[in-house]
Amino acid sequence: MSKFDVLTIGNAIVDILSRCEDRFLDENGIIKGAMNLIDADRAELLYSLMGPAHEASGGSAGNTAAGVANFGARAAYFGKVAEDELGKIFQHDIRAQGVHYQTLPDGTVPPTARSMIFITPDGERSMNTYLGACVDLGPEHVEPQIVADSKVTYFEGYLWDPPRAKEAIRECARIAHENGREVSMTLSDSFCVDRYRDEFLDLMRSGTVDIVFANKQEALALYQTDDFEAALTQIAADCKLAAVTLSEDGAVIVRGEERIKVDALKIDNVVDSTGAGDLFASGFLVGYTAGKSLDVCGRLGCLAAGIVIQQIGPRPMASLKAAGEAAGLI
Repeated sequence: MSKFDVLTIGNAIVDILSRCEDRFLDENGIIKGAMNLIDADRAELLYSLMGPAHEASGGSAGNTAAGVANFGARAAYFGKVAEDELGKIFQHDIRAQGVHYQTLPDGTVPPTARSMIFITPDGERSMNTYLGACVDLGPEHVEPQIVADSKVTYFEGYLWDPPRAKEAIRECARIAHENGREVSMTLSDSFCVDRYRDEFLDLMRSGTVDIVFANKQEALALYQTDDFEAALTQIAADCKLAAVTLSEDGAVIVRGEERIKVDALKIDNVVDSTGAGDLFASGFLVGYTAGKSLDVCGRLGCLAAGIVIQQIGPRPMASLKAAGEAAGLI
């Protein structure tokens, strides 16, 4: 019997969110809609330039774990923080969500990662991330029994930036597959895909990864094409299962010759798109690990994504479980 439905592995980051105009991005050399890696000095500069800000524990895989737990499923998380104030915030927040989290901090240098997220009037978020303590995540932080006890181990593509994390991920994949479990990844963003295209394709084609999450832009970037249908055909050939999100057009689930189109949740106003893809993955994996049909898995993903973009911050304040029950999906 499994102890956990989903184990997620990622960069443990505290998000610092602030609203701004598009002009601010241009003036400060920030790439709109991307995750930009920055150093400590750049992090201090951008923080000094921010307007009123809201702090919230984040990190892509951490958001997914929080979403899984919010649905009432069993979630665990691996990620590295430091023994500092932001580290304490992260530890408290993820455990308060009901996520099993025991990765131990190790000193105060480097400090806990933080991401300055600038939200423009259209709801788009531009992330500027200092990885800090995240770069120290390595194989020694893998808890083998947790991996063996998790139906699906899920990791973020951003983990390919800190080098030792790759070793940890490969070790987790080995343990998961030896115990009859599955491994999933998100491509994270198109810039991340450009940096690690060959490695991501190898993870898929070698069977290291079973399930892939991507948005349309990431799927196109992965295969260096403008032909979306061609990208879907290729991703179906390269992995067991893929879920590709299409923003307001919902998502398409791909498994072999199957194509399952799922509509987005109808909403009136996008407040903040931070975490939309992370929460889609949480809903999908909750359905998948419960043995639901791929259509229901996709609908749960779109439900979670639609709920989180109507608030500030990447972790849902409303009950996803209640919303799923009301929609007849749980």
